[in-house]
Amino acid sequence: MEEGLKNVKISLNPIDVSDEGNLYKVTVQIPTKLGWIEDVKFILDFNFPKQESKLNFIKEENGNAIFETEVYLPTRAIYLYYLSCKINGNLIYLKNNYSNLNEINSDECYKISVNFDVPDWAKGAVMYHIFVDRFNRGSEKPMENIPRRNIHHSWDEEMQIGPDENGIWNNDFYGGDLKGIENSLEYLKSLGVDILYLSPIVQSQSNHRYDAADYENVDPYAGDNENLKQLCDKAHKLNMKVVLDAVFNHTGNDSKYFNEYDTYPEIGAYQSSQSRYASFFRKHEENGQIKYDYWWGMKNLPECDGDSKEWIDYITGEGGIIDKWFNLGIDGLRLDVADELTDNFIKQIRKAVKRNKQDGFIIGEVWKNPMRMNRDYIYSGKEMDSVMNYVFIDALIRYFKYADVDKLKSITKDILTEYPDDTIKTLMNFTSTHDITRAINLFSSNDFNYYGEWAWDLNTNDNNWCKSHTLSKEQYEYGKKIYQSYVFALNFLPGILSIFYGDEIGLEGMGNLSNRKPFPKTGHDTELKEFFKEMGKIRKEEIFLKDAETEIREINDKYFTYERYNGQNRILVAVNRSGEEVDYSIPKTYQTSSKVYTLKKARPGFLTPHGAIAIKKS
Repeated sequence: MEEGLKNVKISLNPIDVSDEGNLYKVTVQIPTKLGWIEDVKFILDFNFPKQESKLNFIKEENGNAIFETEVYLPTRAIYLYYLSCKINGNLIYLKNNYSNLNEINSDECYKISVNFDVPDWAKGAVMYHIFVDRFNRGSEKPMENIPRRNIHHSWDEEMQIGPDENGIWNNDFYGGDLKGIENSLEYLKSLGVDILYLSPIVQSQSNHRYDAADYENVDPYAGDNENLKQLCDKAHKLNMKVVLDAVFNHTGNDSKYFNEYDTYPEIGAYQSSQSRYASFFRKHEENGQIKYDYWWGMKNLPECDGDSKEWIDYITGEGGIIDKWFNLGIDGLRLDVADELTDNFIKQIRKAVKRNKQDGFIIGEVWKNPMRMNRDYIYSGKEMDSVMNYVFIDALIRYFKYADVDKLKSITKDILTEYPDDTIKTLMNFTSTHDITRAINLFSSNDFNYYGEWAWDLNTNDNNWCKSHTLSKEQYEYGKKIYQSYVFALNFLPGILSIFYGDEIGLEGMGNLSNRKPFPKTGHDTELKEFFKEMGKIRKEEIFLKDAETEIREINDKYFTYERYNGQNRILVAVNRSGEEVDYSIPKTYQTSSKVYTLKKARPGFLTPHGAIAIKKS
């Protein structure tokens, strides 16, 4: 029975297509040699209220019984479906896995997306995440003095961590700018970079620029609007895309919109409820007075009202902020704190992006499983394309650091089952980010909370300790071995490989803030840099990986293996997380190979300590 069911053919072909949904003809062919076939049903389940549609017998042809029906599926990023039938009176499920014919699990379902597809250029890409103020200074002009900002006159000066003498945080600037990024494009190309992801660049009051002062203009310390256009133009000539960090949940209090310090000539919301910007911000009543809301209670970040028509129009309307940015040449947006934006606001953001570029890309900062948050933002197919893959990176780091097998198994199953395929292919799999400890420190140090919510949660919140923390040579070299095997694993997995600036040269940084050091001019780990170049080269050579399916084969406390496959192309990947030599089994199909990629002299069937291998089937 099981062997015969493998010859079942199921197809969904659209026969009427609209923006709101598609009408499909469902056809199933079942070998008649299996017996008497009846009561064939198409079933939506698991991530959708269960819905059944009975198929009609059409004819018998070439030894197959053919059944058909029509189903209407509204626009949606993912549906899970399977079919059932009775064969000789026994209920059978038609699904991806026929090991158990009488039960069905979500990971055995077929998946389909309706009117949802993610830009092809983002699939399996290599991204370089730049914290703009700290990457490279290309301008020769002296930095002008701006109130409430401190200027580093030397790239080698020590960072300011914590408040300055006036109690202001994050206001020391090195002057990394767009021209500096433009001057570095050839270097980034050598790493295999396809996408530049820039931290916020609009005029702001802090060095991180997550507190916008004026969305319409590039911050003067980062350049100007023309510099952004020039960067995009040059990046495009090198077949690279540019994604901007978009912070639409809050502005700065020192902004033209709020204007708490009277910095700007026009009256801001802080000064008067009659300001044309007052409707941009969330408010509440307190003791009979109207008070503004602040993000997480931080008084420098007044919170924007995602339900305000005026605010939504300012960002997403014709001639609005998104139009202005795309007119300068950008290709996509990373939505800061996306889970705090309203679904309607994100829908309007998508419309604005697609109005400018049909293949514009939208990735959101979402730390949890986006399919389980009772939100539309991926499910609906009308909001974001993908998310930062925090849940998986957390599980993978825990696996490499603590041999947490169960978490890696469960998270990978959740993602492969619950996420749309195009989202899986564009998940942002990062080495580290501006919000967490640097990658090399993560694998070199034991100063993390084993029971913390996230694998990068430190045992301390002492910024001074973080600032002074350095790795010994022995710690660094130990962590580097693990780090390389971790990156090797990421490189062959589906999604975007995102490199936080400096991670490719071993830049240290313990905790949030200390992870934002200027990109060093000297002292690079050249071995690590060459390793990253090799990883980028592999992604370019094995182009099939961008669209390949994924199957996890084995995860144990020593190593894990998985396959990527697409058509005739198949690669088996094995990665050793331990400091011991281990043997592993290779399927017969890989006994002869066309190409082998290795780390630390691993070989087929044998992994050296922290070694890894990728075997391409011939």
